[in-house]
Amino acid sequence: MRAWQITEVGAPVDVLRMVDIPEPVPGPGEVALQVHAAGIGMPDAFMCRSTYAFSPSLPFVPGQEMCGTVVAVGEGSTARVGDRLMGVTSFYDGRGGLAEFTIASDATLFRVPEDMSSSDAATFRIGYSTALIGLQRRGEVQAGETVVVLGASGGSGSTAVQIAAALGARVLAVVSTPEKAALSTALGASAVIDRSEVDVASAVNEMTDGRGADLVYDPVGGDLANATLKCLAPGGRLLAVGFASGQWTNPPVAELVRRNVSLVGVYAGGIGRTENESDHELLLSLYGQGKLQSFVTEVSFEHGVDAVVAVDEGTVVGKSVVAVSHE
Repeated sequence: MRAWQITEVGAPVDVLRMVDIPEPVPGPGEVALQVHAAGIGMPDAFMCRSTYAFSPSLPFVPGQEMCGTVVAVGEGSTARVGDRLMGVTSFYDGRGGLAEFTIASDATLFRVPEDMSSSDAATFRIGYSTALIGLQRRGEVQAGETVVVLGASGGSGSTAVQIAAALGARVLAVVSTPEKAALSTALGASAVIDRSEVDVASAVNEMTDGRGADLVYDPVGGDLANATLKCLAPGGRLLAVGFASGQWTNPPVAELVRRNVSLVGVYAGGIGRTENESDHELLLSLYGQGKLQSFVTEVSFEHGVDAVVAVDEGTVVGKSVVAVSHE
């Protein structure tokens, strides 16, 4: 099969190569799928540089999430050949989704509605489930509260904008270009803040009449996230989701105490299958109601490296998807 493989450590443009390798064979509890679409995120760029916590040994195929059709099942798997499923691949052992065929375990696969495109399904699980876990389960967001979303036009931020809006929050989207601002507005943001033009914390405080935000959804980390401590309302929650900047947020504990605010960790992998199934059905319900919109930028399989490079360079608007094969 054809696959994009990371062969050494470095920038995506330098280390991703199209190769011909054997099709993977599913083990116990695993499923082999023909990949229709592969979602690309910052972890794929981090894996090129071996800076991601779950980077496998070289060489390996990246691609955390995908949508595909089951072509073979391992012993004990409950999946059926011919099912179209979405989910997280076995990227952590090198069998990722940026290939014509991939492997995933039963525990990471979920149903795809007939009216959902494979490109949308390939980006559905990680982003939306993380946003729901972060905002609802960990952040306990309430209707009417103000939520600031950092990196609001990216793959992670775009899902948070939509989920927060669907849950009745007022969403302030932090972006860096007019094009990204337009996407966030289309996805449900009440207002946008261009961080290249204004100080984010000052803008949030002004927009909330000095009270500050109830939650900050942070997939970015670094200095931008740390600075939002200045615009958290009393009882506010800073949700640490990711580190697209290369560094986790690390606000001073003394300042958290003084301001009566909380730093809350968000890890989707820490949620059990029962909770994931419940969340997935809720998300599909929101999708069916038109509250979750498509925000993908599609790239052909032959140009798969370009999707990873765009994420790495921060030029993609929305979520990058590699179209691998037709259904």
